Amino acid sequence: MIKITDLKKSFNSKKVLDGVNLEIEQGKITVIIGRSGEGKSVLIKHIIGLLRPDEGRIFLDDLELTSMKERDFNEVRKRFGMLFQGAALFDSMTVAENVGFPLKEHTDLNDEDIMKAVVEKLKRVGLVDVENMMPADLSGGMKKRVGLARAIVMDPEIVLFDEPTTGLDPIMSDSIAELVLDTQRALKTTYVLITHDIPFTYKIADKIAMLHEGRIIEEGTVEDMKNNQNPILRQFLEGRAEGPIKVY
Repeated sequence: MIKITDLKKSFNSKKVLDGVNLEIEQGKITVIIGRSGEGKSVLIKHIIGLLRPDEGRIFLDDLELTSMKERDFNEVRKRFGMLFQGAALFDSMTVAENVGFPLKEHTDLNDEDIMKAVVEKLKRVGLVDVENMMPADLSGGMKKRVGLARAIVMDPEIVLFDEPTTGLDPIMSDSIAELVLDTQRALKTTYVLITHDIPFTYKIADKIAMLHEGRIIEEGTVEDMKNNQNPILRQFLEGRAEGPIKVY
């Protein structure tokens, strides 16, 4: 569904992406892993068109996104949903207003039909009778669920997740993993996630790709990656520091 070819991006003199090549399969869960500062969020922003590359191309089916004019890309973006880190809810809006916001902005649905869609998607993520709550009244896990409901409210073909378990304890992270699996299986949507959370990754991924120094250095199934002996990959998956930490 998505093909990324030799993607490069620098900010000032710093190379962030240095020839990324990756294929994302339709109807599957692809997880992109890597250390902080390796460019995972930058890569996601290129896929959704929030950033444009210095070189390289991104294809969505037969559409080349990287050469597309902004007006045309706005139409393509309707095929995407996005769950931002921390859920990025509007503090001044109720849960219903947050979830219904994309429908209000991009469709001609009336308020009654928007509310029906909102209630349906909230149920899909395991939330009932929360429509009138404010984000400040929600737990971290509930905010993630509301954010996911908003990401899927327009029935997108592709949903992008930026660090969906950040700030959650291990039990809540596992709950979000179950939610990701349940919604993806029910909706048959293509999910692309970036994360540092290895147990979460192992539970949900159909495919894992590791981004290191601006390139995808390894990719494969969970079992492929568990058995892969690349020392950089092994160090990341096992959470080992490169050497002893000096204490002064």
